[in-house]
Amino acid sequence: MVKASKSVRAMNRAKNSLGFRKSPADTRVVVAMSGGVDSSVVAAHLHQQGYDVVGITLQLYNHAEMVRRKGACCAGIDIHDARRIAEKYSFPHYVLDYESVFRQSVINEFAESYAAGYTPIPCIRCNQRVKFRELLDTAINLDADCLATGHYVQRIEGAKVDELHCAVDRSRDQSYFLFATTHRQLAYLRFPLGSARSKDDIRRLASNYGLAVANKPDSQDICFVPDGRYGDVIERLKPEAAQPGDIVDVEGNVLGTHRGVIHYTIGQRRRLGISGLARPMYVVSIEPDDRRIVIGPKSALHSQRIQLRGINWLGDSPFSSRKEWKVDVRTRSTRPPVEAVVVPKGATAASVVFVQPELAVAPGQACVFYDPCSSRVLGGGWIERKGRTKATDPVGMEQNIASH
Repeated sequence: MVKASKSVRAMNRAKNSLGFRKSPADTRVVVAMSGGVDSSVVAAHLHQQGYDVVGITLQLYNHAEMVRRKGACCAGIDIHDARRIAEKYSFPHYVLDYESVFRQSVINEFAESYAAGYTPIPCIRCNQRVKFRELLDTAINLDADCLATGHYVQRIEGAKVDELHCAVDRSRDQSYFLFATTHRQLAYLRFPLGSARSKDDIRRLASNYGLAVANKPDSQDICFVPDGRYGDVIERLKPEAAQPGDIVDVEGNVLGTHRGVIHYTIGQRRRLGISGLARPMYVVSIEPDDRRIVIGPKSALHSQRIQLRGINWLGDSPFSSRKEWKVDVRTRSTRPPVEAVVVPKGATAASVVFVQPELAVAPGQACVFYDPCSSRVLGGGWIERKGRTKATDPVGMEQNIASH
């Protein structure tokens, strides 16, 4: 009897837990290890399943500076924690110096965006430009079959392309921060925690594996922003953005003086520095060129239409193949999805018309698209300044709806 070739035997073999038709021992996995409980459990679990695990931790900051920080990823103590887990299970672990790339691709843009009146999301840029670009290329150079991370999101093999889906535990879902993941990257990435029922289950796994980080607190701050004080970091990099200016109402009346546009975000109500207001007022616009902060009533925060740039589309057919897409969208990571119509303006730009006016939409945030009938993420884009319709202009709102 003729023996089947290796390729035929591989095709007939059932897929392992990472989706490859070969044994775990023959499957090399690079695990992005931040030193936290999530990525540590991923590395330990895959190693226990028999995979050829290689751990990589990115050094994004100077150790001497970061070791004094708590509650932030990529600090010196986190690198030490990741190394200890690799030593415990005897798999290779490398620390890669990405300080220069991180500063140019994430920190500098964060400061410039804030100074320009935007509300940026550096965690998305870090995933997009450092972890899923530089680290992924490193994994490929190490002949790894895939790159695994501790993100709470699911990758599902679809009929046409690999699909990105929300995590089973919606309270931990991180799909908003991963909308910029490309089809090419998604084919190579694995997210073992996406099917987890709860964070408590992950901590129990960490305890079962004897990991010292089992009870380590989750990261809360942006890693390069000490104690959440964005203004201090931006002022150091862009001192001109800390210059004072006028606080005005929506009619242009001067109400007071602010201490720099970098200290304000769209929708902010507290710490405006103005007393004696007859009703609650919110930041509705930031005008850095004129160093003005515009405040108004809550009704002035509603938007009916917004403009997006930098669209990343994860659907089966091309983004511009339709005149419009009816989707659910999220304009902030903490807000629930709402119904909207996305109108392509080419391959990487779009208008978004909300079925109901959306509150406090901030330029620089992401607008992420979701399939209304499933947990699938269809992509998203970056919110631009243009296209905000004032709630005090009902005629303009109706025209926007009618013209979508």
